[in-house]
Amino acid sequence: MSDPHRPDPDALLAQMRSDEARARRGRLRIYFGASAGVGKTWAMLTAAQRERTAGRDVLIGVVETHGRSETAALLTGLARLPLRDIAYRGHTLAEFDLDAALARQPAVLLVDELAHSNAPGSRHAKRWQDVQELLAAGIDVWSALNVQHLESLNGTVGAITGVRVHETVPDTVLDEADEVVLVDVTPDELTARLAAGKVYVPQQAERAAQNFFRKGNLIALREIALRRTAEHVEDDVRGWRVEQSGAVDEAGRRGLQAWNTSGAILACVGPHEDAAQTVRMAARLAGQLNVRWHAAYVETPRLQRLPAAQRDRILAVLKLAEALGAATAVLTGSDVAQALATQAQRLNCATLVTGRAARPTGWRRALPASSMSRALARWAPTLDIVQAAPARSARRIASTALGPKAAGAAVGAGPLDDLPQHAPRGPAWAGYVWAAVMVVGVTLLATPLVGVLEQVNIVMLFLLGVVGIALRFGRGPAALAAVFNVCAFDFFFVSPRLSFAVGDVQYLVTFAVMLGVGLLVGQLTAGLRFAAGVSTSRERRAQSLFELTRELSAALESQQVVALGAAAVQGHFGGQALVLMTDASDRLAMPEDPPAGFDASVADWAFRQGQPAGLATATLAAQPWHYVPLKAPMRVRGVLALAPAQPRWLLIPEQAQQLDTLARQIAIALERVHYVEVAQQAVVEMASERLRNTLLGAISHDVRTPLTALIGLAESLQTTAPGAHPEVARAIVAQARALHALVNNLLDMARLESGAAGGAVNLRRDWQSVEEVAGAAIRAARPALGAMAVTTALPADLPLVEFDAVLVERVLVNLLENAAKYGAMPVVLSAHATRDTLVLGVRDHGPGLPVALRGREHLLFDKFTRGEAESSTPGVGLGLAICKAIVVAHGGHIQAANAEGGGAEFTFTLPRRAPPEALEAL
Repeated sequence: MSDPHRPDPDALLAQMRSDEARARRGRLRIYFGASAGVGKTWAMLTAAQRERTAGRDVLIGVVETHGRSETAALLTGLARLPLRDIAYRGHTLAEFDLDAALARQPAVLLVDELAHSNAPGSRHAKRWQDVQELLAAGIDVWSALNVQHLESLNGTVGAITGVRVHETVPDTVLDEADEVVLVDVTPDELTARLAAGKVYVPQQAERAAQNFFRKGNLIALREIALRRTAEHVEDDVRGWRVEQSGAVDEAGRRGLQAWNTSGAILACVGPHEDAAQTVRMAARLAGQLNVRWHAAYVETPRLQRLPAAQRDRILAVLKLAEALGAATAVLTGSDVAQALATQAQRLNCATLVTGRAARPTGWRRALPASSMSRALARWAPTLDIVQAAPARSARRIASTALGPKAAGAAVGAGPLDDLPQHAPRGPAWAGYVWAAVMVVGVTLLATPLVGVLEQVNIVMLFLLGVVGIALRFGRGPAALAAVFNVCAFDFFFVSPRLSFAVGDVQYLVTFAVMLGVGLLVGQLTAGLRFAAGVSTSRERRAQSLFELTRELSAALESQQVVALGAAAVQGHFGGQALVLMTDASDRLAMPEDPPAGFDASVADWAFRQGQPAGLATATLAAQPWHYVPLKAPMRVRGVLALAPAQPRWLLIPEQAQQLDTLARQIAIALERVHYVEVAQQAVVEMASERLRNTLLGAISHDVRTPLTALIGLAESLQTTAPGAHPEVARAIVAQARALHALVNNLLDMARLESGAAGGAVNLRRDWQSVEEVAGAAIRAARPALGAMAVTTALPADLPLVEFDAVLVERVLVNLLENAAKYGAMPVVLSAHATRDTLVLGVRDHGPGLPVALRGREHLLFDKFTRGEAESSTPGVGLGLAICKAIVVAHGGHIQAANAEGGGAEFTFTLPRRAPPEALEAL
């Protein structure tokens, strides 16, 4: 049974990794206040002076004193980093020098005004992004922040104060801060400071007192700051409980259990201007409840016809949701409420946050009231629905212009035009012109057929035209075509003709049905066209990913992965794409001839930081290229650089996810190829190590033994009688021959293997007599055979065969010596010829092959392999390996088996062809 108090190994490993990452990262301390003038910078500098006195390396990156003498006095003694000058529109702006701070690497860096917007041309658009890079580099950062600069509270603060705050910080920055120091003063004290000129200069202070610094505003802002600080403290307590949830105390009791945080929030993003406030409220609510949250926008055929600027603003709102920590999605469907309810159920969301419908004006007041909340309640009756009130003083979300918008956006083929079409569309008014042309064409076609076709068939022709217009141009032109159809049918085909007068009242029913059917057919056809466009877009994304995955699975080299990855990304997004790998020194290898607009420094930053940069990001957004780090499970393997044909595609969540998925597949493929190469190298090293150990073991025995014998025999010559010298000399010769044979085997094996690997081993092929080569082999093996008899079985009609006589003789010698060592008499050397081969064999009548090698006889021909690993018979296991190498070099095959009647039989075949006629005549 498992111990219930035993800690979870996976949880422990995850905790160790988290602690290691936290130890490498710097700590962020934020001095948080309700408004300017509460003393955040003063408190930060006071703490910095204490740290300097304690001996820590404290550096001022940027501090704003706003002319306050008490604050400026605290700068004395603190090292200060020079600011960087940036030229902008004829002016020189002094900005925080991020690169200098990274190079300086202080223990504590002071970076004031966390919500500050950097000057155009800086690496990051916001100062808080500079702070994130400093923390990643292991530098502790202290900064200051006012409550009105939090993004989720932007609308709330604007509604209270009537002041629109444009510089904001995502709530996640405050949530992830290691320390939040609340700097708080009462509204009366803050008002007194303002009157005394300790906050602003007198003229500015007077205006502030009449607007932002009214006592009611200060009380409300103080309450919000206290609540937000309390939420951060609550998060700290919750984090501590989570860490303690798996711990076991000395008594064996498990620690506090972590709280359940199920039930996510879904923010419903609409096309109206208050969508950003809906996102902010959802983010604030998710932070208070400590739950995950999502944001979704539903693209319907009607919403697809929105102007390009409004569609870009929707993308900007989704980008804001991502910055606040949401997972975003663009959905499609004809019913917005149904699509949102389905998405909420799929994501296990418990709460829906929607915007509040605007009050109807004009003639719309007479229509039945309908709202998104009621529709959502009908489709999802079990979900909580929260309405976000509009905030007129909130910061406006500006649409991001990333590139030229394709014309005809109102008739796009997919969600927010996410279907890449490299051919521009026509103008929007062209559809209405073609609707009129269609009506004229059908009228001209049907006029000569008045006496041939019934009126009902003429009506069918007009409806067919509506279908064609709806398929090609959408709902608007189709509706216009339906109206024109009724007018044309009445004027040209209903009596009295060439008049709008109606002779029979029943024709009014015909007109109404014709108009209704035309509008309905146009609506359904345009909806089908929209659905087909969406399906095509999804199919194209899936097909692109499938093809890349299939091709990468067969890639065996890094260059193949690079080429396939770049081609897949470029084929999906258009434009240009590059896949950059790391070199042997783990640095990003840049292209030798970079394309226009490519910046190697930005690519290197994305690689080192592991974050996207360039186009459509918050880092160096002015760049024309988008850089994505190739993150594999183990490490970053390179960078994917993309200059898309339509930059706005990078703002669409589905296309951004597609790019991330493609990049992940490329990274995984690069890592797979890398580890395949590592595994191959490891196999080679293991084989080399095993070969080295075997060789050393063989040499230590089979070389040392003859050498020891030679030394002993040589020393015995000094003491033996002269009559015994011939016998000792013969023993010396025998040991020298054994040593000579061993060295020859090693050299021959090395020479043959170098030839198999592409070396310079040449076969001296010539037409040879098998009988002569067999006789020479028997004579050469006689010292090893001794008195053992060798019988030959060679037919008299053996033809001449083309081979290297010296090497084939060596094969026979080795086989004969092997039979002499491990076999018994008689030894039979046989040969016979077939149509295409010469078959030679050596058989003995000994015990046969070892039982351990039955079924694995091919292992006998491996280097340093012997039939019995421990044997008193000398040898290093190279003789049969040399035989195999020689036979294979001739294009033949060698095998070993137990012979019928006992003994072992070695057989090898050599390819043959008919000898020349001149040789046959001899």
